[in-house]
Amino acid sequence: MRKSMSCKISIITVVLNSKRYFEQSILSVIEQTYENIEFIVVDGGSTDGTLDVIDKYKSTIDYWVSEPDDGISHAMNKGVKAATGDYILFLQSDDYLLDETVIRKAVECFTHSCEIYIFPVILDNQGTKQKSHNKTFNWKTNFKMGSCHQGQFYSREFFLQLGVFDEGLKICMDYDFLLRAFRAGSTAVNISDFPLSVMRSTGISSRQEWSAELERFLEERTVHKKNCPGVWMAAVYKIYWSLYFPYRRILAQLRTR
Repeated sequence: MRKSMSCKISIITVVLNSKRYFEQSILSVIEQTYENIEFIVVDGGSTDGTLDVIDKYKSTIDYWVSEPDDGISHAMNKGVKAATGDYILFLQSDDYLLDETVIRKAVECFTHSCEIYIFPVILDNQGTKQKSHNKTFNWKTNFKMGSCHQGQFYSREFFLQLGVFDEGLKICMDYDFLLRAFRAGSTAVNISDFPLSVMRSTGISSRQEWSAELERFLEERTVHKKNCPGVWMAAVYKIYWSLYFPYRRILAQLRTR
């Protein structure tokens, strides 16, 4: 059954010292033509003028808080706790919705009864933009995220069933949640008709130097171990990482030549 246009969308933005891009992110939300949006901002105690931006637009923000937190996962969970929408979208402070119609167009695509809707995003690497190619939500999810959370709508009720983000993870909390969703048998629809948002390569998960990549891969491995369903999959993961680490190291070396 087609979702009605009364479907409430909670957009959660986590921010810490991101004055440079934050205003564009806010404007992309408050200028949406779709009216049933709840906008939530969770600030980690910014000191760079970010709070001035929040103050400028606070009349258009439904809920905001500024206080120290224990990292991105903790801040995202604060947003989930405050959300009252039917579906939740995380739009980080350096990112922005593609245009003022995308939420309306996205809701019009909500034609199935499922927990997750996945849209492409535009990856902006220092001005060079490329559309993401989402991998299907299937067995490949056992190994990689496959899509960006800036293009994922999650049913809020699903958080109540599955639990929130693992606050022990600093980078791959979204992949951990997606893998748990896959293992729990959740339903997802991959919609490739249009990109939903633009993701700048300024976040912790976008850094390409080898030390940053290695940190991310080690946390991905932690996610695999944490969610490993049995001995056979543990063996598969062992083989996977014995090959994947050297492969990515070689790629990193080639980039620096």
